[in-house]
Amino acid sequence: MFAVLKTGGKQYKVQAGDVLRVEKLAANAGDKIQFNEILMVGGETVTLGVPMVAGAGVVAEVIDQIKGEKTIHYVKRRRKHSSQRTKGHRQHLTLVRVTEVLASGAETSGIAAATGTADARRAIHNATAAAAPAAAVDEKPKRARKAAAAAQE
Repeated sequence: MFAVLKTGGKQYKVQAGDVLRVEKLAANAGDKIQFNEILMVGGETVTLGVPMVAGAGVVAEVIDQIKGEKTIHYVKRRRKHSSQRTKGHRQHLTLVRVTEVLASGAETSGIAAATGTADARRAIHNATAAAAPAAAVDEKPKRARKAAAAAQE
């Protein structure tokens, strides 16, 4: 059985036992994650998603957080200015091993969904923003202390 999943803006055809290098995910080594954006599931019968296959999932185990090979960006301006610049970049990647392809029942598996680091930061930011009004009462502690001291006098 195989599946086509989408993560990090790319699509991967996977089956049980495959090792993938995907864009960095918010997970640690040894964690089990589940990819829920499944475009197609194949095997005995092929199921195409419109746009996603409902109830399908791919369970994977995070092996390690790694960096990709270094890419060099070199710029050289000729003629009068004769300047040059070299910049290098190594992309952050997550190494995962696919353990299971679920054609249905992925919602009830109880495994955490695979989210990118930007999604994880956004979720944490939204959670703290919802809790902020309770903490806004004590926003300026120095001003609160001065008001309390003035009230005692």
